[in-house]
Amino acid sequence: MAYNPRDFYFKKAKERDFAARSVFKLEEIDGRFRILRKGDKILDLGCAPGSWSQYASKAVGPGGAIVGIDLQKVALTLPNVMFVQGDAFDEATVSKVAADAGIAAFDVVMSDMAPKTTGIRVTDQQRSYDLCRRALDVAERRLKPGGNFVVKLFQSGSFEDYLKTVRARFERVEILRPKSTRKASFEIFIIGIKKRA
Repeated sequence: MAYNPRDFYFKKAKERDFAARSVFKLEEIDGRFRILRKGDKILDLGCAPGSWSQYASKAVGPGGAIVGIDLQKVALTLPNVMFVQGDAFDEATVSKVAADAGIAAFDVVMSDMAPKTTGIRVTDQQRSYDLCRRALDVAERRLKPGGNFVVKLFQSGSFEDYLKTVRARFERVEILRPKSTRKASFEIFIIGIKKRA
């Protein structure tokens, strides 16, 4: 089947006023593992174009808060979301944003980040792995004990090593390839549930 950028999930996202089809990946993850709760404080790494923050905004409700950081500007306005243009892996940026939002530690750290692909599979896999390692580093510093972590990874030979690292830090770890993932994609999501103290 040929690649179709305007597929079923693209159209469904437009109908529901979401910024991107990727929202349905988080919706499925949350539906299966209940990682987002009312009142949660969430850090959305690499948040552009903002669909994950849109979903999280509704999931956590008015008592919750989302901080989304991306190198690209996000052109959305949501009542309980602070979007910041900057480097999600820069500790000074994350510290300032968390302080501005009045959040000492987050209940959820999530990352749907993907590298700019080259078409060279091994290179793209390594870049994805590097992003995932850095996302986990942020979660180690910013996620409260008992908190949840979601990250997208391009499957590669590094998958088992990364999975082992996540399992050492969370009480439960799940792996999911959401139904809305494109057939040609080799992405998979790792969900760390209840960060160990």
